[in-house]
Amino acid sequence: MAETSETMETGEPGSPPRRSSWRYIGPGIVVAATGVGAGDLVATLIAGSKFGYTLMWAAVIGCLVKISLAEAVGRWHLATGRTLFDGWRSLGGWTTGYFAVYVVIWGFVYGATAMSSSALPIVALFPDGPGLKAWAIITGLVGLVFVWFNQYAVFEKVMTVLIGIMFVVVVYVAIRVGPDVGASFAGLAPVLPDGSLVYTLGLIGGVGGTITMAAYGYWVNAKGWSNSSWMKVMRIDNRVAYVTTGIFVVAMLVVGAELLHSSQIALTKGDRGLIDLGQILEDRFGAGTAKLFLVGFFATSFSSLIGVWHGVSLMFADFVERIRAGRATGSTGTAIAEPGIAGTAGRETVGRQERSVPFRAYLLWLTFPPMTLLWLDEPFGLVIGYGVLGAFFMPFLALTLIWLLNSERTPREWRNGLLSNGMLGAAGLLFVVLCVQQVRDLPW
Repeated sequence: MAETSETMETGEPGSPPRRSSWRYIGPGIVVAATGVGAGDLVATLIAGSKFGYTLMWAAVIGCLVKISLAEAVGRWHLATGRTLFDGWRSLGGWTTGYFAVYVVIWGFVYGATAMSSSALPIVALFPDGPGLKAWAIITGLVGLVFVWFNQYAVFEKVMTVLIGIMFVVVVYVAIRVGPDVGASFAGLAPVLPDGSLVYTLGLIGGVGGTITMAAYGYWVNAKGWSNSSWMKVMRIDNRVAYVTTGIFVVAMLVVGAELLHSSQIALTKGDRGLIDLGQILEDRFGAGTAKLFLVGFFATSFSSLIGVWHGVSLMFADFVERIRAGRATGSTGTAIAEPGIAGTAGRETVGRQERSVPFRAYLLWLTFPPMTLLWLDEPFGLVIGYGVLGAFFMPFLALTLIWLLNSERTPREWRNGLLSNGMLGAAGLLFVVLCVQQVRDLPW
């Protein structure tokens, strides 16, 4: 008997592998749209402006590193029937303590950053309208209302539209400035020019590498992929996500190399660098291209905002649910937990969590307290705490995945092989180096 739409969307353990199909692609698009923020694009532009095409190879390696990390997250969810936080708790109480502090401080600072980033292109497009702070508050409230009243299916469709806009605009601008194809291929040879180490590490580890990578498994479950029969589909979805991210990075390197490197034009660091680029594009190609770029800038920033509002709120809701379950059973958090979202109801459980008090409480935390930072300089202690906790997250993710996926917590069939261990080990080492560098660069 042929499989119905319903049986193709939900599976039971032991189901045959699902046939791969482009119509299933979704969570990967969401993680790509969320992970690439305006700050990432500026960092890539600056690398291109300083070193031309020389660091193209780093963008390719970065894409492979992210594919390996996200695949490991998705594989854990599908192979074990447990959420990632469930797995972290099985490693000991220290993981719960770190995540609890991290998610509170990170959310507070990131909320203000995301709202400001989304407001910048709107202010540039409508200079006679409300100011930056007003637009920042409006974008935060729109994100809050959208995520509060919509569930994953609608959220995914909107994210697909936003990443489509991002893709078209970034690739269009790269084509418009005229890439040097020969230099692009030459840039695939690993070379480290003087002074390029930090930029190289940033390209490999920075773009698309945030807490949203950990949220990927939750979006996989929200899609209805609930067990290992969806593994092949998840892997294709994941590759699409980070090939798309790689195209963004390459396109912005091209823009940096062709538009900025040859003219020795410097950009402002941070999101405002994209406003500088908009002015340069207007001078070179006219107001139409500049306005189109600003629309792409908004799509990039706002997709990151609503992606975090949804994905990290899901993680927080699962965090609270696991803590409550542990207290109810008297668990110490070190034993292998019972199946969580992935193993029981998948999409139905995610839908319930989207309406839960913890999910909505974290949505409010991301939106309203950060608004105070729009008027205040970030306190010194908060900057240090945010920087240290944030720098530690990616090494934490990579190294705990190695631990989880080589242990008895994972069915033998789906444990890491040599390639997975090699890629995750390299990612862990890379992120440890980046962590040390970021902590050293904090304003101590």
